[in-house]
Amino acid sequence: MFFSLIKSNNQENLHFVRSYQPQNKEVKHLRILLHGPAGAGKSSFFNSVESVLRGRVTGRALTDANSGSTFTTKYTAYTIHKDQESFYSFIFNDIMGFEPKNGSGVHVEDIKLALMGHVRENYKFRPEGQLTDADQGYNESPALDDRVHVLVSVLPAGLVSIANDEVVKKMREVRLAASEMGIPQLAILTKVDEACPKVKKDMKKVYKSKYLKEQVNKFSSLLGLPPNCIFLVKNYESENSTNDDINALILSALRQMITFGEDFLNNL
Repeated sequence: MFFSLIKSNNQENLHFVRSYQPQNKEVKHLRILLHGPAGAGKSSFFNSVESVLRGRVTGRALTDANSGSTFTTKYTAYTIHKDQESFYSFIFNDIMGFEPKNGSGVHVEDIKLALMGHVRENYKFRPEGQLTDADQGYNESPALDDRVHVLVSVLPAGLVSIANDEVVKKMREVRLAASEMGIPQLAILTKVDEACPKVKKDMKKVYKSKYLKEQVNKFSSLLGLPPNCIFLVKNYESENSTNDDINALILSALRQMITFGEDFLNNL
């Protein structure tokens, strides 16, 4: 029943996303930052959002299914074409993933700087050293448009119970920093089909799955996010065309990201 309601809202959610414009005139685009461990599905989620909005499967954000370490190395901003002359009014920032070992993966302090708008686009992260104000990639005077307006934590649903303690600690530290800045936070659990065989057979059972509900509650306890801020999604990774069931989950999460971000901008 709950999934049917989400699916029935597909057209309404699409209209909301397509017509969205930030009311705060200091901002041209709402900025959404995806963060989480290497291989969580951050880049794939952006590709999936673009696939839904363009009506065909895309792969602009490069991913690597075989890599055991982070594939994204730069602070990359992705806009999505609405038509030939205009873009959607939100930006996704992809970032290097967390890794459990020191000297690999993105630094927590670098993500905190990104939240404040101090990281320039295309800055290449250095696992061996953090960004400093002497680096070329440092934005000394960020505008509101440069800052992050929504933080989204990303983790595969099947890894919640075995998530590395050090990675979880880093994710929670970023979340707490965002809270101090007043930045709203959401989370998405990806790869729900891999985590639950029943869902793999029928995506309509995603919100009926006791296992996935348990993972949402566990992730809520790990990060301190309310369960209603944690969304279950399946990214477009093996499909050759889009379908309404997968679209429904992605659009539901995307609309809430935009809504939370708009509330943040209006409160400033």
